Amino acid sequence: MDVAVLTDESSIAYFAGFWGYLSVEFGRPTFLIVRPDRAPVVVTPLMESEMVAAMTWVADVETWEDMGPNGWPAVLDRVLGDNPGRVAIERGSIPAIVRNWFEDERPQAQLADILPIMRRMRMVKSPAEIEVMRTAGKIAGAMMAAAEGALAEGAPEYEAALAVINAGTREAAGFLTDKGWEAFVSPMIHNLQVMQSGSDTSMVHRRASVKRLAPGDPVYFCFCNMAQFKLYKLGFDRMFFVSHVSDAAARVQEAAIAAQQAAIAAIRPGVTAESVAEAANVVYRERGYETGYRTGRSIGMSYLEAPELKTGDTTVLQPGMTFAVDGGISVDGQCGGRIGDSIVVTETGCEYLTDYRRELLVVGR
Repeated sequence: MDVAVLTDESSIAYFAGFWGYLSVEFGRPTFLIVRPDRAPVVVTPLMESEMVAAMTWVADVETWEDMGPNGWPAVLDRVLGDNPGRVAIERGSIPAIVRNWFEDERPQAQLADILPIMRRMRMVKSPAEIEVMRTAGKIAGAMMAAAEGALAEGAPEYEAALAVINAGTREAAGFLTDKGWEAFVSPMIHNLQVMQSGSDTSMVHRRASVKRLAPGDPVYFCFCNMAQFKLYKLGFDRMFFVSHVSDAAARVQEAAIAAQQAAIAAIRPGVTAESVAEAANVVYRERGYETGYRTGRSIGMSYLEAPELKTGDTTVLQPGMTFAVDGGISVDGQCGGRIGDSIVVTETGCEYLTDYRRELLVVGR
């Protein structure tokens, strides 16, 4: 590969240290151009270049403008040069407008996929990365405490979601300063809350609604698209029960917790990713439930990184790898059992990055 053209926000943040710009959804691509024999180049909109330059360590920041001859195609064309050779792209995430530009303007370019290489590079986190993720775990804990505190008979789902956002934002703000590049890091916790209650807990990925909570309702919170700090994202899930829990729902939830704990107990250097999933699958089978697609996934700057804790993934675990590890059961149309935590693999086993009670959680008893 002669040159890499990186366009995914998490990749650019990982290698160049900046994020938070308006993304390609607005038709405004940002690029990190990497070559083996010269310094990297950032290509970014002029309106965001001051922020980008303050955050990145990359010295060469090229700018493009929304109107006139200095649009992003012209700047990208100039930075790449006449014959870039074999061009590495993130094949699974390159924006369509950029891929179309290569097909229309550089049809002779030899495009290669760099994603497998980058995924291997990002599997093992540095101590500095793990500290950021520990901070994200503290923020997530404050969010979950607020979620629990907002649950009551008759309370609407969306009120709990609002409490999560407020608590997480205030907790995150306490870890930031207004100095240097941190001045550009927002503490705001955002994205739609994954939340459901009652029989809807069998659906997994619903959003908070105007539904009011009833006695005995299970209530599920998933923070996988919300629990983050400085772009490092965790997995974190809990199920609560309003006022009381039925015997049937308790059996489902206790099985999910047992499966997750079996998986976590199996994590240590030298074992395979699929063996961790099998430890959970044994519990599911013993309790009479079908196994799910996976038991966990690697976490980092992306929502989904490699490897995954699932059947067929033979990656050998190493210290410094980080995972979201889940227990999950769906009983269609009736209820679900859910729990999820983030961990880091250590020399002897693993440590939690998230912390909240791992038991039947009944509120307003």
